[in-house]
Amino acid sequence: MIAFLQQNNVFFLTMIGILGLIMGSFLNVVIYRLPIMLERSWYSQSSELLGLVQVTHLQEKSRLNLFLPRSHCPKCQHPIHFLDNVPLISFLLLTGKCRYCRLKIGWRYLVVEILAALMGMLVAWRFGVSFETLAGLIFTWGLLCLVFIDLKHQLLPDVITLPLLWLGLLCSLYLSITDVQNAILGACVGYSSLWLLNQTYQFFMKTPGMGHGDFKLFAALGAWLGLASLPFIILSASILGICVGIALMMLRGNKLQTPIPFGPCLALAGWIVLLFGPMFSVWF
Repeated sequence: MIAFLQQNNVFFLTMIGILGLIMGSFLNVVIYRLPIMLERSWYSQSSELLGLVQVTHLQEKSRLNLFLPRSHCPKCQHPIHFLDNVPLISFLLLTGKCRYCRLKIGWRYLVVEILAALMGMLVAWRFGVSFETLAGLIFTWGLLCLVFIDLKHQLLPDVITLPLLWLGLLCSLYLSITDVQNAILGACVGYSSLWLLNQTYQFFMKTPGMGHGDFKLFAALGAWLGLASLPFIILSASILGICVGIALMMLRGNKLQTPIPFGPCLALAGWIVLLFGPMFSVWF
């Protein structure tokens, strides 16, 4: 099978694209449900700590997870049939609307599926039929999930960033993306540099400059891509963040103090380094 895939590159990339569409559909579930699950968990823990009695309907809602209940329309509550849940195709056939109540389906669902497929194919093109491709797909789809959660909720969940961090360190033992020493140093420097920057900002401005999720994401990028990649990542992410901030100030009238998610900037810069790291290192 490996030899066949190596000799049929188009077929290999096509299979990765189809897998990306399927994974994109699952990522949409994670992007939508995970923040709700975390919020309900925090509420439950806070209620228990404060000795508050939780009402029955909140206990019922707490049963939500990534697999149950079945996907359904948020308006008419009708379960989505399997044939209406086929990635990309169902969205186009239904013209982006619920079959039963004609509620418009958000474009995010289509965008995530397409990005998961295209980004997965680029990773497969870069690394070929190898374990690096498998690791790169996990890394890519994990970052994609974090980007869309952070864009909507300004949240980088530990349940995604920390496994990415540990998996990056583990991959450094066996894969050629980076070596163990650079992975460990990258994780340590990645976290501590942003933590120190935030502490300095907070000391002078009396308010936090960024969330702790950004520290952990930068540490995960350091674990995957090595110490040498961090200067380019932080420089590129900062420039992108400044451009986005200025654009939002001009278009939406945001103030200088209005927070914007920095995770997507870090994730995009890190993913570019994964694909084109040697070229950008030379340029940098």
